Amino acid sequence: MIASILGILVFLVVEVLPLFTNARVELARSAQLTGAPPEALLVDEHRTHFAVLGLDGVVRIRRLADGATVVERPLLPDGEGLGAVRASAADSRLLAATRDGRLLLVPIRFAIEFRGDERLVSPRIGEPVVLALDPAGSALRAFAAHASEETSTVAAQLADGRLLTLRRTRGENFMTGEVTESEERRELPSPVPARELLLDQEQRNLYAIGEDGRLLWWRLSGSAPAGPVLLSYGPAPVTAAALLIGDRSLVAGRADGTVDIWSQVLGEDGVIAPRYIRSFPSQGAPIRRITPSQRNRTFLVQDAGGGLGLYHSTSGRTLWRGESPVAAPSPAAYAPKGDAALLAGAEQLVELALENPHPESALSTFFGKIHYEGHEEAAFVWQSTGATDDFEPKLSLTPLLFGTLKATVYSLVIAVPLAVLAAIYTAQFMHPRLQKVVKPTIETMASLPSVVLGFLAGLWLAPRLEGAFPALLLMFFAAPLVSILAGAAWNRLPALVRGRLPEGAEIGWYGALLAVALATCAQLSGPVEAWLFGGDFPAWLREITGLPYEQRNAIVVGIAMGFAVIPIIFALSEDALSSVPKDLVAGSLALGADRWQTVVRVVLPTASPGIFSATMVGFGRAIGETMIVLMATGNTPIMDWNPFSGFRTLSANLAVEIPEAPVGSTLYRTLFVAAILLFAVTFVINTAAELVRQRLRTRYARL
Repeated sequence: MIASILGILVFLVVEVLPLFTNARVELARSAQLTGAPPEALLVDEHRTHFAVLGLDGVVRIRRLADGATVVERPLLPDGEGLGAVRASAADSRLLAATRDGRLLLVPIRFAIEFRGDERLVSPRIGEPVVLALDPAGSALRAFAAHASEETSTVAAQLADGRLLTLRRTRGENFMTGEVTESEERRELPSPVPARELLLDQEQRNLYAIGEDGRLLWWRLSGSAPAGPVLLSYGPAPVTAAALLIGDRSLVAGRADGTVDIWSQVLGEDGVIAPRYIRSFPSQGAPIRRITPSQRNRTFLVQDAGGGLGLYHSTSGRTLWRGESPVAAPSPAAYAPKGDAALLAGAEQLVELALENPHPESALSTFFGKIHYEGHEEAAFVWQSTGATDDFEPKLSLTPLLFGTLKATVYSLVIAVPLAVLAAIYTAQFMHPRLQKVVKPTIETMASLPSVVLGFLAGLWLAPRLEGAFPALLLMFFAAPLVSILAGAAWNRLPALVRGRLPEGAEIGWYGALLAVALATCAQLSGPVEAWLFGGDFPAWLREITGLPYEQRNAIVVGIAMGFAVIPIIFALSEDALSSVPKDLVAGSLALGADRWQTVVRVVLPTASPGIFSATMVGFGRAIGETMIVLMATGNTPIMDWNPFSGFRTLSANLAVEIPEAPVGSTLYRTLFVAAILLFAVTFVINTAAELVRQRLRTRYARL
């Protein structure tokens, strides 16, 4: 058994270790380049072809295997060159600014065809979209653009210092087929000349790096653009910047080699604006280029000293650092699948193979507070999947651990007192003939399947408890009060009357009074709710305390799991109490102690190791429970001790997520981290319980 447990642990560790390995970057191949030095670079997802554009104005698509030109197209008449070029990997376009102030948006398409089992990539150069910002023909100093079938937006600073935006909208009448186009021009205030502009895909935010190293932001959405707002954080000037996938986070490199992360966050004033999130350590030289991945929040950094760095913005991990195979900071492209990066020098293109399967995994992401994109502050969040490709997985295990402990605490609060007190009464006070009926009946409760209990708790108990929660509150106070009064009344019966009643008749007396009391509480639920809670307890709770009432909550789970745990704790506790030597009990009674004094001062201390062990076994049963919490909690991974809210446990999360997790993915291996965590918690609790049990046995061994 020990070998089997160790084997399971080794298997879990083997599955988890790849999460914490650094990225591997290797030189894959290189190709010779001819023509003008490339200034912009794109690559297809299968890494068969790449497109380059230089200031000579010729777009060339080449094979990556040998550098041979496959497609070539000049954008301008012979002899005319470009003022500046750049690549937009998000929409697979090359952007070219002419010297007379026009901007060309050139789509690059890598069509995929299959002939049998052979995959063929057919690169194509689409028709450029031409946008003229200034009718007077002023040259563009810096520019950024995004285009779709309906809308094209460009922002540019002209040579005379003006910062302009142009939005061209294309519409088609579905009834007549008539196509209409409209243009909207705006001029934005700009305090300094811009060296680089960045525009997000939704065309709502514009960023600029000034010649003086300041980082500025304009909000373009709304009737009147807002800005500029100074975003620089730190003494060193900003030298490079890029938008990460989704365009909600900005990476800014500085002259001192540090890299900052900014993210769009909803502020207290209700306005979404960039906020500084975190920084990475310095690379030792000014940052010159930043190339983001189009698959996750990884980005490649080139510095002026020829160094390369690979980072992940959310986890804060430095994945790899090394020297660039290209002499100077050069145009770069991240492969769409995130498995390679291309660096284009003046005469040579180099492909770097990247092995970086789990960049978002780190101990801090699993157990620490992380400031995710769009969140107002750092938090513990579990959200493994999303609706869009740019979704950022949030894999904090802390809410799951919290939910596990919450479920265990609420179930044991109900189960331990009932089970232990029932065991004391059964073992020490109940008539032997009743013991033969009661004990097997309670132990039979353990045979009920968890899925049945979860089904009843989620679909039957939860809605009824929501409508009759005041009755539960009344029962909580009425049950012990009625029990005390029933005991007092039974003791006041004349001995002659009690002597004529059969043994164990007090059980029927107690049961009848409790049944009447509980039925009365159920009948009073409506009047009490109307009197104390305005007729609607969930609404009263929300208005008075601010706490939401969720139908599937911790109380429902506590009752259902308590029902499942009670038989285990009861059976083991009753065995421990029944195992106390009879001579100890007889000696105590012979010395004048009554039955209750004997139980409290002799039986309980002697049986305490066994009762403690029973409680720990129940703890282990509760902490590993899956089906009840899966069906009765709502599976909301939140951290809240509110008894009227739901939660998600480690075991339930494993049951929910593992069927949908791709084998070998970060989510898949993270679930193994959750399994190790559950294994470790159970091991630690059981070890501590055994130590306490041994100490109790040593302490009360003299009895």
